[in-house]
Amino acid sequence: MAWPLAARAQQSGKVYRLGDLVPGTADAPGVPELRAGFRDALRELGWIEGRNIVFEERYAENHPERLPELAAELVRLKVDLILAVGTLAPLAAKQATTTIPIVMSAAGDPLGSGLVASLAHPGGNVTGMSSMVPDIGGKRLELIKEVLPRISRVAVLWNAANPYAARVFRETEGAARRLRIEVHSLEVRAPDDFGSAFETARRQRPDALITVEDPFMVEFRKQVADLATSYRLPAIHGIKEFARVGGLMSYVPSVSDMFRRAAGYVDKILRGAKPGDLPVQQPTKFELVINLKAASAIGLEIPPILLNRADEVIE
Repeated sequence: MAWPLAARAQQSGKVYRLGDLVPGTADAPGVPELRAGFRDALRELGWIEGRNIVFEERYAENHPERLPELAAELVRLKVDLILAVGTLAPLAAKQATTTIPIVMSAAGDPLGSGLVASLAHPGGNVTGMSSMVPDIGGKRLELIKEVLPRISRVAVLWNAANPYAARVFRETEGAARRLRIEVHSLEVRAPDDFGSAFETARRQRPDALITVEDPFMVEFRKQVADLATSYRLPAIHGIKEFARVGGLMSYVPSVSDMFRRAAGYVDKILRGAKPGDLPVQQPTKFELVINLKAASAIGLEIPPILLNRADEVIE
């Protein structure tokens, strides 16, 4: 009885099939590393790919309208569990099945989007990791204000097709009112929208830019970072990879930590736990990354006290 489930599965010849539903692409920045970290965590729990677990990967290639059919395909394959990344993927999976367990990773607003009945007691077949942090927008404003103490106007670049991004934008607006900072909305829905969004920002003349985390945004991180530099617009981003391709700063929940914790939930469910009994977990680790090259490119000096608090400084 003390044998782990993985050992029992191996003895019985059972091979569990895990569906992997992702809104972006397989080679998007950070995705291969996140996938490897997730599978390493499963391996530590006794789940060996090809021996007692196999993966069915489905990528929407940044076309969210494809997610429902991809989710339905995984259901037809009769996978034992679906790992769904972000907010839109678990929503599509939930619409496709009420019986197959769904573990979400880095979901935006599970409660507000209707993924779960409550965070403490999800009910149904969905649980997992949420990236939602109520005051994340306010924290980013405070960080950019440390760099620019006299900031009075900020532009927020966000994907208007994602309900999570809309939630973060609204909360950023609320934090800005408390800090007496004026907010300008820069909405994007397609790749061609970025150029016009920055042209709008040029006319509005904000002091700084905030980008909201979103799978769509990460695909165009280099374009956004380059545009911010060319417009000499100090920016703080909601995705770590922005700072690594030339963005000034990023402040984000640790997605790698969320994926490793999601592996723990996959393990529990395959052992027999019910998704509805496992509380939705929120971020516990955050990462501040500062790119000094980007600061130099726009003639900005980062306060030493902020550099000392950074988890990573790119020189």
